[in-house]
Amino acid sequence: MIPEALVELAADLTSRREPFVTATVVRVQHPTSVNPGATAVVRADGTIAGFVGGVCAENSVRIYSLQAIENNEAVLLRIIPDPDQPDPDAVPIDAGEEITREEGAVTVRNPCLSGGAIEVFLEPTLPAPRVVVAGDSPIVGALAKIGPEVGLQVVTSVTGQGAILPVVGDLGLVVAAHGRGELEILRAGIEADLPYVGLVASPKRGVAVLDELASDGVSRELLERVDTPAGLEIGARTPGEIALAIIARVVQVRRATALPTVLAVQAPVTAVDPICGMTVAVTDDTPSAERDGETYYFCCEGCQRAFLAQQAA
Repeated sequence: MIPEALVELAADLTSRREPFVTATVVRVQHPTSVNPGATAVVRADGTIAGFVGGVCAENSVRIYSLQAIENNEAVLLRIIPDPDQPDPDAVPIDAGEEITREEGAVTVRNPCLSGGAIEVFLEPTLPAPRVVVAGDSPIVGALAKIGPEVGLQVVTSVTGQGAILPVVGDLGLVVAAHGRGELEILRAGIEADLPYVGLVASPKRGVAVLDELASDGVSRELLERVDTPAGLEIGARTPGEIALAIIARVVQVRRATALPTVLAVQAPVTAVDPICGMTVAVTDDTPSAERDGETYYFCCEGCQRAFLAQQAA
């Protein structure tokens, strides 16, 4: 059972649209310091809340959790103390740290483990791509209902004063205000370089709106990216059908576009511990030491002390 504190942390991160990984120990081979069912939450900055093993096991959990966030793919992480009998099809990666990799699973050697093995399931939770829908028409209500069903966060907004403006990182903007306060929010969506900006309007009115934005200084090159009439051409007539056509177009754009700006997640920076040879994720809390102008990182304070002792000898 996940501790209540971790449940609350996960809910808070979700509400703030911060990606994280739920790490759950599913199998152990003793001796280990953890039992099946142990859970932790790993944030995008590498911070770990909860317990899924000692400090050395945590290093592997941290690295592969950050990769899971970057790739948005769950993975079963097997941590073993040594690679005496690696798989004959093993693909050695990164100084022997990673022993095998297959679809959905990876096995790593942890030279710090005192014995046994641990299997941890790493499940990423990433914020749903956000689409701002502006207006108060029935189409807006239909978009708000359909969008979450395909994994989108639909934020409805008024136009004019008090509007929720789209920002860099949003997937899209749909304006269905029927002529009321459209220009400001359309311009914000265009200038935020969103993958999708749609205007619900007849072809004639859509051209008129774009002409007005052009006269206000928006380049024609940018205006060409505005989808108007918004959505795929499916012969839609009712508000629900129009919303379906728009959502279909948004999904089409989503699947055809890399969205690193939406998630704002970067690949983890790693280093090799010069004492034990283990690969570690470089974060603000990673033990480190400098020598001859170069910074070295360690899996734990024990390796750091050993390194410093070598330099003092």
